[in-house]
Amino acid sequence: MKNSLYLFNTLNRRKEKFVPIEEEKVRFYHCGPTVYWIQHIGNMRGMTMADLVRRSFEYCGYEVNMVRNYTDVGHLTGDSDEGEDKMVKGAKREGLTPEQIAEKYIIQFNNDIKALNILLPEYTPRATEYVSQMIEAIEVLIQKGYAYVTPMAVYFDTSKVKEYNKLSGQALSHQSSGAGKGNVFDSNKKNSQDFSLWFFKTGIHEKALQYWSSPFESPLVSNGEGFPGWHLECSVMSISLLGDTLDVHMGGIEHVPVHHTNEIAQSEAITGKPFVKYWLHNEHLLVDKSKMSKSEGTSYSLRDIFDRGFDPLDLRYLFLSAHYRSKQNFTWNSLSGSRIAREKLNSIVKNLSRNINLDEMRINDEWKDRFQKLIFDDFNIPSGLAIMWDLIKSDVDPREKLGLILDYDRIFGLDLRAQIESDKNDSISSEKIEELLKKRDVAKTNKDYETADKIRKELMDKGIILEDTKEGTVWKLK
Repeated sequence: MKNSLYLFNTLNRRKEKFVPIEEEKVRFYHCGPTVYWIQHIGNMRGMTMADLVRRSFEYCGYEVNMVRNYTDVGHLTGDSDEGEDKMVKGAKREGLTPEQIAEKYIIQFNNDIKALNILLPEYTPRATEYVSQMIEAIEVLIQKGYAYVTPMAVYFDTSKVKEYNKLSGQALSHQSSGAGKGNVFDSNKKNSQDFSLWFFKTGIHEKALQYWSSPFESPLVSNGEGFPGWHLECSVMSISLLGDTLDVHMGGIEHVPVHHTNEIAQSEAITGKPFVKYWLHNEHLLVDKSKMSKSEGTSYSLRDIFDRGFDPLDLRYLFLSAHYRSKQNFTWNSLSGSRIAREKLNSIVKNLSRNINLDEMRINDEWKDRFQKLIFDDFNIPSGLAIMWDLIKSDVDPREKLGLILDYDRIFGLDLRAQIESDKNDSISSEKIEELLKKRDVAKTNKDYETADKIRKELMDKGIILEDTKEGTVWKLK
């Protein structure tokens, strides 16, 4: 490859040259949704950021093997082993089983990512499909002395790990996990930051709706009945599908202090190998400069975007304008601006393609190199978007201009080729235009303005603008 790709690695807090485990291949795990509720647009920004990273790897010539999971059991309302299982909460809310809740919101999630033109990963495992492998992993941890059993749960002993907080860099005193808080107090825990690998069906979890038998013994339950901890789920699914060591693991910045910290500890204890080479974390999406809130009515979903008359790709365009490691502020005005920009881009691409056959397109090496350098620098998509607009304003040959725009869109994912195809399908001959204009003139003469307006709209939909003059009606391409 001509240039070296550099990523900001959360683990070491600096940009590092990307060196894959296997040459020109990327093992990529992305934390997927907990499927108990509709995902808000902040979640969708995280999914889009991971999609942009995946597309960028492929643009740079790598073969990506990507896993994004569905959490359908074990994620409590508090990330630190506190509260009720979210799937149980969703089931109670809607009078359905956890399995029905999972199916409903997986379908909803898949519809949303399709609308945002997010590529499907190679694997989309559900946590409930890997419970037997999770039990085996816990047995390994117990045998190695990294885990212990109490009447309430099986815990990972964080005191056995030398650099437990190497990802977050925070002091252990700042982290506790289900100890001395709320209804999950367990006086048998050795350390406050120890986290659960397996919850027994007892205490607050006595009425768990999803549980499995296990070889772990508790005097409070029979057959070791319970369910796996959320942190263990991601470790087991990623290792099962991608191997002991991953190239890239990505998720939201909120996962650093607990979820990803715990993933590292247990995964490296299980395999005895480094878990992940490069950790990537996307920042939060704000709404009107504040955290999204259901109570304030600002936890918008993609459905809300539809209902306001926007295309999901308007939202995707908005997401392109901020770096994945930067906070982004959502407002309806900013989304309106993104819609205007995207529609303008679509119009430019259509106009270029009307005079150019796609097999005539060319790539200008200078402009491609300028764009590529930004992508190789920790996926600088916003600056890449700016380069595209500079290109559009330039005097570059139209054949090169169209070729480069479509080349850049391999990362942007705005589906610009589809715009060209739709334009071709909607194209209309000069003869047909003149025929419709004659019908419109007749309608106007007969004062049938409804028909005249319909013909004008039909032509406008096909990119034809009409102008009524003293000499008659003339038309031009939009």
